Amino acid sequence: MIVPIDLLPPILDDLLTYGRPNRSARPWLGIYAAEAEERIVIAGITPNGPAQSANIRAGDAILAVGNEAISDLAGLWRRVWAAGNAGAEVPFQLFRDGKVLTIRVRSADRASFLKTPRIH
Repeated sequence: MIVPIDLLPPILDDLLTYGRPNRSARPWLGIYAAEAEERIVIAGITPNGPAQSANIRAGDAILAVGNEAISDLAGLWRRVWAAGNAGAEVPFQLFRDGKVLTIRVRSADRASFLKTPRIH
């Protein structure tokens, strides 16, 4: 992982103390997305993650997040993160099987899905 040096000083103490910046978590959806054929497509879903709970499927094409059309991966993540902190509801417009669907995904804190160390 590469971190631009000017971004590190403001969060270095937090990283050393907490292992992450001490601020509200960004919304996480449990999706793996890719650019394919001039669209953003769901390439995979994290089992038991927010996207799976909302019935998003691999192969769905993302048309918009909120009311903003999505044309690239950077735009996708900017719109998702702009929805608020972890726990925010993120509205998607998807294209599946020739139909446009509107699906809302309740985001989560990714850290809550990671394995935690066992305490003896």
